Amino acid sequence: MSFLFEKLFVYQKAFQFTDNIYVACDAFPRGYYSLADQLKRASTSILANIAEGNGRWHKKDRKNFFMIARGSAFECVPLIELCKVRNLIAEQEANVFYENLTEISKMISALINGIENKRISG
Repeated sequence: MSFLFEKLFVYQKAFQFTDNIYVACDAFPRGYYSLADQLKRASTSILANIAEGNGRWHKKDRKNFFMIARGSAFECVPLIELCKVRNLIAEQEANVFYENLTEISKMISALINGIENKRISG
């Protein structure tokens, strides 16, 4: 049995993004634990908040979790830039991450707009 959020394309994209972030961070040299940890947590937050928001009944709750997910996606942007500047990830990899975040952010915004446009109670 699967959960409904697992069928969402944005969840699937966020899952792949998070997994790729973990792989990249696991290759960081010693001394960058806090940066790797913050990036892992921010990317995981995208994923977790999409899932949790999808499980909420009331529009305000759903919207709040989706907004947190979008905020976490935005949080990843400067962290990835810092990783690039510190030569922890290659520029090409950083660009792919940035493109992923752009797409994920737009998809989350569409979820939020869909909630606002629905006529359901809550």
